[in-house]
Amino acid sequence: MDLALLRTFVTVHRAGSFTRAAALLGLSQPAVTSQIRTLERQLGRPLFLRQARGVTPTTMGDELAHKAAPHLDALVEIAEAGIDEDSSVRTLHLAGPPEFTAERALPSLTSLAGGDGQRIALRASFGNAEEVLEGLAAGHHDLAITTARPRGALLTATPLCDEEHVLVAAPRWASLIGPGKLRRKGALTVENLPVVEVHESLPFVSRYWAAVFDSRPAAAGAVIVPDLRAVLACVVQGAGLAVLPRYLCASALERGEIAALLDPAVPPLRTYFLVVRTGTLAMPPVARAHEWLLRAAVGWT
Repeated sequence: MDLALLRTFVTVHRAGSFTRAAALLGLSQPAVTSQIRTLERQLGRPLFLRQARGVTPTTMGDELAHKAAPHLDALVEIAEAGIDEDSSVRTLHLAGPPEFTAERALPSLTSLAGGDGQRIALRASFGNAEEVLEGLAAGHHDLAITTARPRGALLTATPLCDEEHVLVAAPRWASLIGPGKLRRKGALTVENLPVVEVHESLPFVSRYWAAVFDSRPAAAGAVIVPDLRAVLACVVQGAGLAVLPRYLCASALERGEIAALLDPAVPPLRTYFLVVRTGTLAMPPVARAHEWLLRAAVGWT
């Protein structure tokens, strides 16, 4: 069986679409379709059911993917490592959200790049949950950190840690709106207050308001910047209120640069997952980094 056909098949299975698989492989969609048809003729069975949006694997398709994908991933690792068996350095490609990856994951993994005879060279990239999982499925990453649990059996997710969200503002804003007003008015309280967020849809503030007040915030973003570290910097300068992960704003809270506006009995949480392609934990660099992050996460909470 042609390995190129299997590689195309696994990519389609992971991407759920001939179009996305073609983009990931650098091929045209007709070429991907032709390769899948060739493989189906060789096996004498259909591997995918064509639908309006993408494809769904048949039972045969799922079985073949589970058998082939781990071996193809292992071959890719061998090709990337080269044929020099004396080399003790292996490269780990990590992907995740920029703030959490930079502030939590990478500092915890840098010691793996030490000279203990089992060094790991780290390569990191940032993206949202959809981008990260798609890149992992396509084989561009070895290990991903995401707040979305992937569907399907070809990606395996392990809970890493919970992230507590805190409603914060500069001290001058905190003195204007105390916890009492927030508890009484909920969403109405921020109608005339500036909000600092990562997107126009106010994802962090909206999630917080839904969890704490069971309502939606009647507010618009005053400052929109797609990085939580920049959001924190703007809040410190008095730009408005924001909802931030506690790990990111804990030092600013301790220094009094910002203040928590509310201390709910059950603070909103968001779970992070460590995600790998099923079967790749058999690869030493992936397994080592996976275990290292799980152990480090014990001290994050």
